[in-house]
Amino acid sequence: MEKLSPASKIYLVLVFAILYAPILYLIFYSFNSAGNMNEFESFTLEHYAAVFGDSRLIIILINTILVALLSGLLATVIGTFGAIGIVSVKNAKMRSVLLSFNNVLIVSPDVIIGASFLILFTFIGIKLGFTSVLISHIAFSVPIVVLMVLPKLLEMNTSLIDAARDLGATKRDVLMRVILPYISPGIFAGFFMALTYSLDDFAVTFFVTGNGFSTLSVEIYSMARTGITLTINAISGLIFVITVLVVIGYYFVNSRSKQAKVGR
Repeated sequence: MEKLSPASKIYLVLVFAILYAPILYLIFYSFNSAGNMNEFESFTLEHYAAVFGDSRLIIILINTILVALLSGLLATVIGTFGAIGIVSVKNAKMRSVLLSFNNVLIVSPDVIIGASFLILFTFIGIKLGFTSVLISHIAFSVPIVVLMVLPKLLEMNTSLIDAARDLGATKRDVLMRVILPYISPGIFAGFFMALTYSLDDFAVTFFVTGNGFSTLSVEIYSMARTGITLTINAISGLIFVITVLVVIGYYFVNSRSKQAKVGR
């Protein structure tokens, strides 16, 4: 890889500083015993203790993680088979149309998607709560998974499939032993992207969450409306750490997959 020039390094440092400075500033004051963000008095963990001592917040945190994991898994399964289905379409024009429909959902504003789901759930009689949030998160995550898996499918040499069939592999064998292992980096990338999108989403969830069920993003918004407390800083810090761990997990899985391919 070509070495970066000093100007490029300075530019990158500035970009990352702008991106991470607000988050680090917020986390820094989550340890402030003064209870405000005006002056750092002394180090304390009382705001994190307040988070873990609040059973309602713990339930909301569990709900958020549960929705993220379930929607990520289901969206990964649906999106993977959706991508395989799109690639298997022989008609190039039809394939382009299907991809366009997929991309429309990605670029659509969250407010529009959330309002649409709210109208749909109200119309068909689905009570707003866990189910409505889960369905909506799966829906906006599937197109992301499709985009993550599609490049791996397109770069796959079809002679691998032909060779497997010539050796007597059934359709199931081809899928399970040839296609899925080859596109596994794309599948993992799609899962982690769906997971982070679900954890991060506020706009869509705000429309479909209903009474008695909430996620962290909606709860933080509600808490912020009544005044900023350092409990919000502590929750945000925890979410940031979880996100970093998810990213590290993704790179760990991805690097293991690459090493396995090199070792073959």
